[in-house]
Amino acid sequence: MGGVSTADRAERVPKQDRSRATRQRLLEAAVACLGEHGWAGSTVSAVAERAGVSRGAAQHHFPTREDLFTAAVEYVAEERSTALRALFPEGAGADDRRAVIAALVDLYTGPLFRAALHLWVAASDEEQLRPRVTELESRVGRETHRIAVDLLGADESRPGVRESVQGLLDMARGLGLANLLTDDTARRERVVSQWAALLEEALG
Repeated sequence: MGGVSTADRAERVPKQDRSRATRQRLLEAAVACLGEHGWAGSTVSAVAERAGVSRGAAQHHFPTREDLFTAAVEYVAEERSTALRALFPEGAGADDRRAVIAALVDLYTGPLFRAALHLWVAASDEEQLRPRVTELESRVGRETHRIAVDLLGADESRPGVRESVQGLLDMARGLGLANLLTDDTARRERVVSQWAALLEEALG
């Protein structure tokens, strides 16, 4: 019965590491392309060139354009969720709620939100993309809501609490949209302060 030699194992591990690194570069390049050039200007070839890999290598990891871009947005969403939880590793007390709200609002600014927005717009016109983006958005939305509930210490068994948390996330998305056109920092800070006061009353 043949075994795997030490040399074979040594060769395989670096190859797996290289494959993971290539995949990650492609995902990050896809998000950057989508944010800068939109769906129409973001091709597999453009992403491959930006990531420094061949088109063939890109298609080995992601056979279709839809595979690549939905995976890219999901990847960065997961990274941002991990980073958000890391800001409050022990959970957040009542005194930290304003900081939690500000951090949640920040999820809807920057390159991830811009890339996701381009995907949403493309999905409204592209039949083959729509179900994938709808499913992705639903999954990311559920995870963000769960994180918000945990970090805010919200008891969703109380009337109105679930809706208050969801309202916060909907408001954050709206602020993110406004920020795409102009720097909305000053208004965003005032709205965050007001929502912190409202949630203190709603969450108790």
